[in-house]
Amino acid sequence: MRHLLAAAAGLAILAASACSAPAPPRTDATPSAAPTGPAVLPAPTGPHPVATTTLYLNDTSRPDPWNLDADTRELKVTLWYPTEQRHGQRAPYMTPKESQLAMRRYGIAGVPDDMLSRTRTNAIKDAEPTGQKLPLVVLSPGFTNPMSTLTSLAEDLASRGYVVAGIDHTYESYATTFPDGRIAECLACDSDTDPGFGAGLVAGRAADVSFVLDQLPAKWNGSDRIDRSRTAMVGQSIGGASTMATMVNDPRVRAGIDMDGTTYARIPKTGLSRPFLFLGSARHVSAGPAPTWDRDWKLLTGWKRWIVLSGAEHQSFTDTPLLADALGIKPLPGVLPAPRAAELTRTYVAAFLDQHLKSRRQPLLDKPSARHPEAKFCPAGCGQS
Repeated sequence: MRHLLAAAAGLAILAASACSAPAPPRTDATPSAAPTGPAVLPAPTGPHPVATTTLYLNDTSRPDPWNLDADTRELKVTLWYPTEQRHGQRAPYMTPKESQLAMRRYGIAGVPDDMLSRTRTNAIKDAEPTGQKLPLVVLSPGFTNPMSTLTSLAEDLASRGYVVAGIDHTYESYATTFPDGRIAECLACDSDTDPGFGAGLVAGRAADVSFVLDQLPAKWNGSDRIDRSRTAMVGQSIGGASTMATMVNDPRVRAGIDMDGTTYARIPKTGLSRPFLFLGSARHVSAGPAPTWDRDWKLLTGWKRWIVLSGAEHQSFTDTPLLADALGIKPLPGVLPAPRAAELTRTYVAAFLDQHLKSRRQPLLDKPSARHPEAKFCPAGCGQS
């Protein structure tokens, strides 16, 4: 996996290990152009207005794996869902303090610390849900990234008639804010070079997901609108790896997508028969997650696809490129433009979920599309073995 950092020449992609925190910022890691003002996330493409709310869950059955002083595992879960309400207070993208921590972590100077907190979202805060028997999609972000970095995808899925549960895996990102004002920073970043770190990380995230699935009916007053027999999971980077780990251990997750994440959990020799999509960047065909994807591809015995987006980088599947103009950062030449990357990600993720959770056949997933020439299909896997 890779982490996107700003550099004076543009949006520089710095190579990192599968789970490592971003490398220390370079001395020239400053904006290369004047910021354009707060970012605006692209409008959702589905027919429904979108709402969002936040839950805080506490797993008393296990201690926190990163904070040795915590006897329980606290989690923040953000829900996005369809609503009939079209007007109201927009949900914040992140808090000013979270924005400040993000700017410092990624070495961005010359921009107000609260710039990311001013990002305009599309979801109405705490609006009433609408719809019945809605499929559920769990989202898991990349290592060091908060759940907010997948907001554009979450809003789009909600507008298409899904309930989306995005998990902030505590102490694994630069900031998770709890109701009492506590901010959990990235304690896991201090351990990312330890032997077995990746396998342990995805095992912990799989436990987080299973706990959230256990708790959701009791903790959200709109949970009666969810069809829990239709649950999928989508993750980026280590979140994608955690999708595989979760599916190996929890049969409630019927289908999964790994967006550009090296996998760690091993599929049993008997195989995994539930639908799975590898959605990756071209630079990772011969490096990054490709070797583990090639290994796992052979053990995926059900419906499967491996799709590579030409010009995509590791963070192209997140909101990060959409925020670049607000930070005064120019993209590197040849990189897939942010709006197009968001469109492709939304399109292929939604097609997969519509086919496997709503039983709506999607020809887009069967062969290359003239409307989406960046998407390369790898019918026998794209790995080198």
